[in-house]
Amino acid sequence: MSKDQDLKNQNDELDDLKDQILEKDEIIRKNEQHIDECQDQLLRMQADLENYRKHTEKRMDEHVARANQDIIIKILETYEDLQRALQADESDDLRQGVELIYQKLSAILESEGLEEIPTEGEKFDPFKHEALMAEAHDEYDNGCIIQELSKGYTLNSKVIKYSKVKVCKKGD
Repeated sequence: MSKDQDLKNQNDELDDLKDQILEKDEIIRKNEQHIDECQDQLLRMQADLENYRKHTEKRMDEHVARANQDIIIKILETYEDLQRALQADESDDLRQGVELIYQKLSAILESEGLEEIPTEGEKFDPFKHEALMAEAHDEYDNGCIIQELSKGYTLNSKVIKYSKVKVCKKGD
């Protein structure tokens, strides 16, 4: 092979390598552009998610505030009745006023789903009752509630305050 032919082959190889480098550079440029687009999209999605979280949190706060407002409006009339009862001069008027207030509050709480947990004479249930004391008692079976020490309540069938009770526990 001649020197000219050898030089031409090398130039052809060099041209091929330059073309390959240009192709690779183009691929790298496209990949970098794709990475930039993906990063931008990720940042937009993160911003959208943060905005959604803030919006949802704001709506939840508004719902809670509205629910609190509704219950306060229901209790407000009873609160005013209590003020009037406390201003009454005679003890009979005071008693009647307090009884009226108690009845109104009971009706409001019941309408919201509040129920007292039954206790005395019932079988002790650790999911509803908290035993503070135990004693042997002839009139009650073992494990039955003898006395309610503090009322318990459920709200829409969920225990929100356990009844504190004295339970019958007979020796073996």
